[in-house]
Amino acid sequence: MSVVVVGAGLAGLTAAADLAARGVEVTVLEARDRVGGRTHGIEVAPGTWVDAGAAYLGGRHTALTALMAELDLKTTPTTMTGDSRFALGSTQTGDQTRPGRFPPLSAVALGEMFDALDELTGALRADAPWLSADAALLDTRTAAEWAAEHLRHPDARLFFPLFLGEMMAADPADVSVLHMAFYLRSGGGVRYLNAFAGGAQEDRIDGGAHLLCQRLAAGLGERVRLGEPVRAIHQDDDGVTVVTATASLRAGAVVVAVPPTLADAIDYRPGLPVPRSGERTAPGCAVKVHLVYPTPAWREHGLSGWSVNARGPLLSTVDDSPADGAVGVLTGFVTGGEAHRFAELSAEEQRERAVAQAARLFPGLPQPIGFHATDWVNEDYSRGCYAALFGPGDWLRLGPHLVTPHRRVHWAGTETSTEFFGLMEGAIRSGHRVAAEITTEITTEIITTHERRDIHV
Repeated sequence: MSVVVVGAGLAGLTAAADLAARGVEVTVLEARDRVGGRTHGIEVAPGTWVDAGAAYLGGRHTALTALMAELDLKTTPTTMTGDSRFALGSTQTGDQTRPGRFPPLSAVALGEMFDALDELTGALRADAPWLSADAALLDTRTAAEWAAEHLRHPDARLFFPLFLGEMMAADPADVSVLHMAFYLRSGGGVRYLNAFAGGAQEDRIDGGAHLLCQRLAAGLGERVRLGEPVRAIHQDDDGVTVVTATASLRAGAVVVAVPPTLADAIDYRPGLPVPRSGERTAPGCAVKVHLVYPTPAWREHGLSGWSVNARGPLLSTVDDSPADGAVGVLTGFVTGGEAHRFAELSAEEQRERAVAQAARLFPGLPQPIGFHATDWVNEDYSRGCYAALFGPGDWLRLGPHLVTPHRRVHWAGTETSTEFFGLMEGAIRSGHRVAAEITTEITTEIITTHERRDIHV
């Protein structure tokens, strides 16, 4: 059997590599002129790359670390040495420098907020959130409505959207309570997702996460075809026809490994019984900014580069400088509603506002020697980043069908994984799952064919 894979991100390339290793004829079709999907590298200095998309990993990301070992990739620790900066905008806190990452807000109020989130996530069925107790209620309400009801202290109400923006690239009004709770549970829990040392943000991939897809694609060679957006997938009794802007391919099966709203843009015949997204499904709201300096000068002042900010555009920053210190890289995250506003600015305005904010946060910074803003909100072939945001009603309607094949069409992508949804780990696991699914199907078909022949003999 031949298989066409739609999408050359981590999920699609993982599936293709697995299938090719098992002797299946594979073709990967990618709409962009590059592989990588929501991993994307930018060269900020000769030989120095930063992650404009997915970046971080931790010890629980076992499929990712196994793939890295296979591809001979190493990790570099996320630097968190020094004090943090907080600009939370209240008259009580002002701008402050503090050790560690805990903000200058009420520890009791934030503790109660995290306890409430833990209670939500702990009651969830991670493998099938739509079957959880109270799933129907949790999927009708937004995270903003939940916060208004459960978070009484102003410090918790101030911090909650900043936390959700950092964790999910979401505005609380865009996601259901069920999706928020599932995302946090799927990623390892609130505290694991939020942690550097010992958590989900402990390391980066040395040289950039984009190397994962580049090396997977190199192993597949000419089986990966760029600049081939898929327009239609038509099935008949004998197979599948995949139609791109320039070609038509026949296959025995198809893997669609693109975000849900992109998957819905494809013309399926017969049509999908249930769409991949709903009316309230929103794109992950993230613009990632990189400010490049001659050196990581904030370290000279005892600062880590980490900051949390109530006003944008940069709602948080982190030190993503290379281990050799060749340049200083301050990465800023613009998320939620702030991402939409920032994305509407001109390139000059984006640079001006980001540079000015960094200078306020880290006094003594020189002018940057480089500036890069990666707008995932308006990226045609991603529809947001980190992942699609499931709004009210989405999980109950879509959840039971996330991985159910549509005849010969199979589904992959981080949004199909109930383990580490929205992360590189989830994408890789989904690729392994769908490859195993198709391999089993091929084996069953071969056995059935042989049995029929034996009967006729």
